[in-house]
Amino acid sequence: MSKCLTNNLSETQDQQPAILAAKDLLTHAMAPVYRVINGILVVSVFMVVGLWLSGNGTNAGAFDLARILVPDEARHIVWSNGFGMLEQYKTANDSSTQMADSEIAAVIYSKSNSHFAGFNGAKQQTVALLMPSVAQMQVKSISHLADRIPTSKIDPQALDGNLMGSIQNQRAVADFFEKKYKLDRAKIEEYVSNTILIAKEVNIDPVLLLAVISIESNFNPNTKSHAGAEGLMQVMTSVHKDKYALYGGTTEAVKPEVNIRVGAYILKYLIATAGSLRNGLKYYVGAANAEDDGGYADKVMAERNRIISLCQTRPANRLTSNGKDVRS
Repeated sequence: MSKCLTNNLSETQDQQPAILAAKDLLTHAMAPVYRVINGILVVSVFMVVGLWLSGNGTNAGAFDLARILVPDEARHIVWSNGFGMLEQYKTANDSSTQMADSEIAAVIYSKSNSHFAGFNGAKQQTVALLMPSVAQMQVKSISHLADRIPTSKIDPQALDGNLMGSIQNQRAVADFFEKKYKLDRAKIEEYVSNTILIAKEVNIDPVLLLAVISIESNFNPNTKSHAGAEGLMQVMTSVHKDKYALYGGTTEAVKPEVNIRVGAYILKYLIATAGSLRNGLKYYVGAANAEDDGGYADKVMAERNRIISLCQTRPANRLTSNGKDVRS
């Protein structure tokens, strides 16, 4: 009996090296398969994240998954916070990027430039603002509506000519409206900065928006017409309840950051629908079915041309102190 057990034990010990060798051979043979599987998993994760960040509601199968799973505002927060952190890191580590005027900050504005854009498809722009704090306001974007309007349908006159990209031009325009309407300087800088940022979001000319605001409300956000138009851009609140629903309802209609967004989108939509800038302005004032608009389009175009002339005219030399204008 003892001899039998000894023989079985000896045979088992002889088989163990063979089993271990077989396991090693199998592991070695399966290594490429494991690498392929891991690679597929990594690519899948990147694709899912990319789809989430680039979801534009294109109705293009999997690319629309992001809109179903995650609301637009979450994606915008990821983009804005991500690029904001990069900009802060760059600013902190590169003293050459510091601006002389501490009141001016470069805001990273990012927006998908393609329906199928992913990590590398984001259009990034550095936008300098007189009042950079407006870019930190947590306001939902309206670009998901504005981006549905093809640029090809927009009158070129209504597209951004980049005149307001200069801080010098922004100051000149703010000076003009401050004197014209006897406005508080901080408020006019807030309205101008908001308009420039929102114009980038909607893809429309900020000069045109400023002209409309000037004619519609004289830059008074509390203006309300007998017909029910409210805010800086005098949007008909009762007609556009669905758009204000994005921002918490019609009670938010007078807030500049909300009113300008809704008004800018409506103006862009009407310009595309009417086929030209002048006709779009006619629609905007509610004279679509009338023979004329009572001179509204002429007033807006005249104000627009005035702003353009301010931006194109080099201002006279001013006395400065530490890079700031010395005001009398």
